[in-house]
Amino acid sequence: MTLVPFIGFVVIALLAIGFATFALWRGKEKGTALLAGAIAVFLLGVGGGTYWMVGRPNLAARAAQGLSTRDINGLVPFLIQRVRKAPGDLQAWMYLGRSYMTAGDAGDAAKAFGRAVTVARLNHTKSPDLDTAYGEAETEANGVVTDEAAAAFTAALALDPKAPAARYFMGQARAEHNDRDGALSYWQPLLAQIPDSSPLHQTLVDRIAMLTAQSGGGAPDPKQMVAMLAARLKDNPQDPAGWQRLIRAYAVLGQSEDAKAALATARKTFANDRDAMATIEAEAKELKLN
Repeated sequence: MTLVPFIGFVVIALLAIGFATFALWRGKEKGTALLAGAIAVFLLGVGGGTYWMVGRPNLAARAAQGLSTRDINGLVPFLIQRVRKAPGDLQAWMYLGRSYMTAGDAGDAAKAFGRAVTVARLNHTKSPDLDTAYGEAETEANGVVTDEAAAAFTAALALDPKAPAARYFMGQARAEHNDRDGALSYWQPLLAQIPDSSPLHQTLVDRIAMLTAQSGGGAPDPKQMVAMLAARLKDNPQDPAGWQRLIRAYAVLGQSEDAKAALATARKTFANDRDAMATIEAEAKELKLN
């Protein structure tokens, strides 16, 4: 931290002391001297206090902004202090959960949202969005739709039967339990309501195609799903999110050459699309395909 603000405030304080006490010190009376000293201490206190807030702008801004700050690195510790002091603060728990999700920490996000759900129920507050957020964090943290996540999505649908995210994840839960018909009962009606431009729309198309192509109701075949995605992208290549999923799927399956080939095709397809290229290059960097 620079000393310039501090030096400036000291100079200002000393000048103020000089002007305020010059006449009094000339009197050389004991009472006058004490009064002058009191004024000096007061002015130094004001100067120091002003520096404490203005000379440390981050601290001042944080105190002023509270929960609205967008600085994740500063927001999480602040919110942790807040919920420790006020464990019944529903909004603070929700902000903490969202901050953890933004930071990529789904495990702690699930814990924060779980506490938020508890606080909401104690306050007789119902929110399908909160239940869905808790379920999503639980799912991301564990890689599957856990029983706790399914219960959260069920609670969300009880409040809002049309909640898209809750319906999607309930379908995923059914698929994970090899219940093809159950999954389709959630996904097919949802697909009809999702705009074609939505990333969720194409995800649903892929999932439904994979399920309907299965025979015998067995567990989903990842390689079959990837092959279907690759075939669709060959016919309709203008889908950056689809290429991103295909590249990642190949990498996860250990098919590095196929992943690199898909990456090369995606780069050629979206050479003039800056946003799409940024997404694809970020995926390539994360998967270490460069």
